[in-house]
Amino acid sequence: MAFDGTLIANVVRDLKENISDGRIAKISQPESDEILFTVSKRGGGQTRVVISANASLPLIYITQTNKPAPLTAPNFCMLLRKHIANGRITKIIQPENERIIKFEIEHYNELGDLCTKHLYVELMGKRSNIIFCDENDMILDSIKHISSNMSSLREVLPGRDYFYPKTADKKDPLNTTEEEFISLISSKPTDVQKAIYQSYNGLSPLIASEICLRSAIDSESAANCLSNDILKHLYNHFSWLMEDVKEGRFSPCIIYNGKEPIEFSSLELKMFEGKDVKNFSSISEVIQTYYKDKEVYSRIRQKSSDLRKVVSTAKDRAARKYDLQLKQLKDTEKRDKYKLYGELLNAYGYSIESGAKSYEALNYYNNEMIKIPLDETLSAQENSQKYFEKYNKLKRTFDALSIQSQSSKEELEHLETIETSLLIAVSEADLSQIKEELTQCGYIKKTSSGKKGAKTAKSKPFHYISSDGFDMYVGKNNLQNDELTFKVANGGDWWFHAKKMPGSHVIVKTGGREMTDKAFEEAGSLAAYYSNGRNSDKVEIDYLQRKNVKKPSGAKPGFVIYYTNYSLNASTDISGLTLAD
Repeated sequence: MAFDGTLIANVVRDLKENISDGRIAKISQPESDEILFTVSKRGGGQTRVVISANASLPLIYITQTNKPAPLTAPNFCMLLRKHIANGRITKIIQPENERIIKFEIEHYNELGDLCTKHLYVELMGKRSNIIFCDENDMILDSIKHISSNMSSLREVLPGRDYFYPKTADKKDPLNTTEEEFISLISSKPTDVQKAIYQSYNGLSPLIASEICLRSAIDSESAANCLSNDILKHLYNHFSWLMEDVKEGRFSPCIIYNGKEPIEFSSLELKMFEGKDVKNFSSISEVIQTYYKDKEVYSRIRQKSSDLRKVVSTAKDRAARKYDLQLKQLKDTEKRDKYKLYGELLNAYGYSIESGAKSYEALNYYNNEMIKIPLDETLSAQENSQKYFEKYNKLKRTFDALSIQSQSSKEELEHLETIETSLLIAVSEADLSQIKEELTQCGYIKKTSSGKKGAKTAKSKPFHYISSDGFDMYVGKNNLQNDELTFKVANGGDWWFHAKKMPGSHVIVKTGGREMTDKAFEEAGSLAAYYSNGRNSDKVEIDYLQRKNVKKPSGAKPGFVIYYTNYSLNASTDISGLTLAD
């Protein structure tokens, strides 16, 4: 979720509770576009506030973590220290639900007179800025200077007057009437969702979509085609949500897909009902946790890009080879016809006239007449020999291609399992194990590991505990799948896998107990979720006792065979399950 007005309203409430009336004890500038305030509270203790005007990730949040500052403070930092060091924060304001926070700070100047300064934090994507003004809103300096060459709408330079970067024709959603709302939305020749966030300050597409969902209105419906009654109904849900913002009824939360954070919000989002939602006590904690967890997945995806490229290249090559082999196999389908021609010519050759271009013979296998093309320059016996030679050649080709195409098919399936492993990798140790498998299989050249004896963190399978207390393990890659199935599991433990598709081996350790129906369902859901079918609602799962799972000699990592199994249709929803460690 972007830093929209509703989320900033939550941040402002937290700032008021934590630093309002506090004194700015320390000011540093850890990054070129970031300020860190340390605020001493009246009741004792200190709170740090991070303010970042980064174009790609503008943020403001409360933290207890300090950041190292450069030895020589930048000019903007020095100016803030000169004017507001030890200043008291008297007001924290968010104007008209804009993505702007205004700090009013009282301080004493060199003559001992009490003065007021304004610090504006604009969190507007690439136009984000931190602007320092005097009490008359004349700009003293900003962390980013914006000249007329960069913007024809507003200069942000020392000596210029500060004014809000107004968005055209947008209204304050916290102070609107039913009549104004209906007039604005019905006049927009676009869908309802866009009409809402294009009409009001600080509303993101996510919040607009949530309002439509709560109103049970299709967000893609044309806004100017809605009836007056529907618009009134929409306004009611709009105003109820805005009332939560005005009254400070926030529910800071992060929505997860497994362990990966996919969204965060300051308000309850009904669109994510049924998903794994984690609630927090403050929006600052949400912001820090979300971006910390998100960074882990972003870093892993970035580090896995080389491996994905290796797998993709190998997969494309294997697919082309497999397609060619299938085409060549199709060409060998004529072999039995040539064999029949040879047999019939041997049987009836005595009656074929010399120089004949064809011969009709009775096929004694089905008692039907068949026409056999002949080379008129050859005898019947020579034509028969020619057809047998064609047959033998195609048979040898068929036998060779049958083995090669099966090998190519297995290679493709193996590479698909590695692709799945890369999707569920959550740590560098997971990637290291996948790289090891690719090296073992010859897709990556083996190189010296550098320092001898260097140890890397060992990748571990996912470990879940069922509702009934059974330990359930999920392999993250093929090497782990083999280890789980043939080293960790006992013969009486249960084994689960998605039917006829790449996926993880799931092992349930029974400890001699009888498995419950609930445990079977939950293990099936794990096998469904950690498979290529995870985006479906249901996946067919094969399950059986581990003692009936075999690994053929020389088979690729993760490949097993079994002949007697049970099946169930399992849900891919594992939101009710939590990782044990």
